Amino acid sequence: MTYKEYLQVLKEHSPYDFSEYSDNSIFRRIQKVMRDHKLTLEELGARTQSDKFFVEEVVEAITVNTTELFRDPDMWRYLYEKQLPLYHNNNVINIWHAGCSTGQEVYSLMILLNELGMLDKARVFATDISQKALDSAKKAIYKHQIDKGCIENFSQVFRNTDGVEKLFSKYFDIDKKTDIISVKPFLKDNIKFVRHNLVENNLPFYNKMDIIFCRNVLIYFNSRLQNRIVQRFFDVMFSHGTLVLGAHEGLSGFFKTKFDRSGPVYKKSNVFHFRY
Repeated sequence: MTYKEYLQVLKEHSPYDFSEYSDNSIFRRIQKVMRDHKLTLEELGARTQSDKFFVEEVVEAITVNTTELFRDPDMWRYLYEKQLPLYHNNNVINIWHAGCSTGQEVYSLMILLNELGMLDKARVFATDISQKALDSAKKAIYKHQIDKGCIENFSQVFRNTDGVEKLFSKYFDIDKKTDIISVKPFLKDNIKFVRHNLVENNLPFYNKMDIIFCRNVLIYFNSRLQNRIVQRFFDVMFSHGTLVLGAHEGLSGFFKTKFDRSGPVYKKSNVFHFRY
């Protein structure tokens, strides 16, 4: 059995189709599943056909995503100082976090909105293929964050080195002894967490979006699937909506004409191009 044949088995015995994921990343993660469970590829295929709970474990391993509070501080500072204030006069700001993982970036945004006096305007849809990640995002209790430098990221975003711990404690309950932080409940009020397969499923909402976050997700897809997802984003955005991608992600081909680069983010363009 080849890796591509295994993906076909997985497709036939689950709702998930990973055939257009980037080969290198998905094969590496399948290999890790095989090592962890001491299985050959043929044994992995057989267990996938017979054990639906194991299938979910495989999917979790394939779709695992790394995230942290205020990852790439320069980007968050740009949002705080330049981009988000453009929506200050909106009565409602519709935001979609596609591939929200365990929620740290969702709460990072909610903190910025609160500091700008815009939190009550926000209506946030946070989606991910992983139920385990969504459950963690809803709980919003994170281990080993202080040691990872989240307070340092925080200070870089707000350019605050003196009262940063006081500002941080405004949004988190902190247990330094165990290095656990818990998001304070008021940040969760306007967030709806929904399980959603970005590749296959219809959108779980009918709202047009002002801002879409999809950071460090597209890099796991091949170019054809990337274009399909970006087209979906374009279709669901308001005029001049904002698209936020990961630091190592970008737009290519015709989509360079559909979005204008604005610092580290992209703005939906309403200019029609007959050809690229």
